[in-house]
Amino acid sequence: MYILTASIIVQTFAAENMDTNKTTDAASQIIDVTRQLTQLMIEMETVEINKLLDTHFTLTHITGYVQPKDEWFSEIESERMKYYAYNEVYTSVEIEGDRATFIGQNLLDARIWGTRNTWRLQQTMQLEKRNGKWIIMKSVATTF
Repeated sequence: MYILTASIIVQTFAAENMDTNKTTDAASQIIDVTRQLTQLMIEMETVEINKLLDTHFTLTHITGYVQPKDEWFSEIESERMKYYAYNEVYTSVEIEGDRATFIGQNLLDARIWGTRNTWRLQQTMQLEKRNGKWIIMKSVATTF
């Protein structure tokens, strides 16, 4: 009986480790995608940004304005929204199956509609895993 119990504990422990490894890998992938997004914003690469986003992606600004993806891209391309640099302060990822919530805090050097500032920006992003790839569904910006 003792040997059987020990075996179950080892199997359970091994299964938990596999789940932990999968979760850690997924969290790393999500963080990579969000960092890639921020870098592409700086590089003004809307074609590449589009590959990371859902067709119906929206960006909610700190003003509360919900901006459709195409309008946001237009703002980036015209440099009405110009991103210069960022310094990552904090990241957090919660995963439930093929859905995830990412929270990232950055000090973002940007000029938005004529005002340049280093914004204390928190992005809360909803992601979904499709065909093995994490896609950003929406992003909500607040300050921290």
